[in-house]
Amino acid sequence: MGSMAGSASKRPRRKRAGQYHHGDLRHALIDQALRTILTAGVEGLTLRGVGEALGVSRTALYRHFSDKQALVAAVAREGFRTFRRALVDAWEQQGRGRAGFEAMGEAYLQFAVAHPSHYRVMFGRFMESCARDPELINEATGAFQALLDALVEGQREGWVRQDDPVILARFVWSVTHGIAMLVIDGQLRDSDEAGAALNRYAAERIQAAIAPSL
Repeated sequence: MGSMAGSASKRPRRKRAGQYHHGDLRHALIDQALRTILTAGVEGLTLRGVGEALGVSRTALYRHFSDKQALVAAVAREGFRTFRRALVDAWEQQGRGRAGFEAMGEAYLQFAVAHPSHYRVMFGRFMESCARDPELINEATGAFQALLDALVEGQREGWVRQDDPVILARFVWSVTHGIAMLVIDGQLRDSDEAGAALNRYAAERIQAAIAPSL
């Protein structure tokens, strides 16, 4: 009995479901931050809460992120990087041109729906505190540049009007962003279908608006 009790006492305690076990801790912290944002919003995100949810020590936690701002910036960087790749892939896979441009609009909404926590951070007021992060600025600029490059190419090919391309890009972005926010905030009935239909309608109107005047 004594030996059995002794061996049992040496067994490691089971960690709670969702706690960190091994591997890339930095990525695990970002993933937990995304889960927290999804349920509690960015306002409900704390560095200590993320660490406690994963069962990691403060020492290990602060080794990767000095504060909440650093963690939010990491979430935004990852989001913009994934977002840019989705836009560029859509543009290239559809052969660029008008079809590629329309595909970028679809990819935009799909990203927002698939990654709502990333999206809220990327385009939320929380970004103001991360404005001095050079890597984040580079990733965010790269995502906008993907849209801008497509419009400039359209101008060269004659299917986009010769207005200021930055203004054109901001116009396209504002329309698509509005639809994305309505969808992820659940403001449209049957959000997925309604959002996709509205996005298609908006794409037609955008194409008409940016086309050269006859």
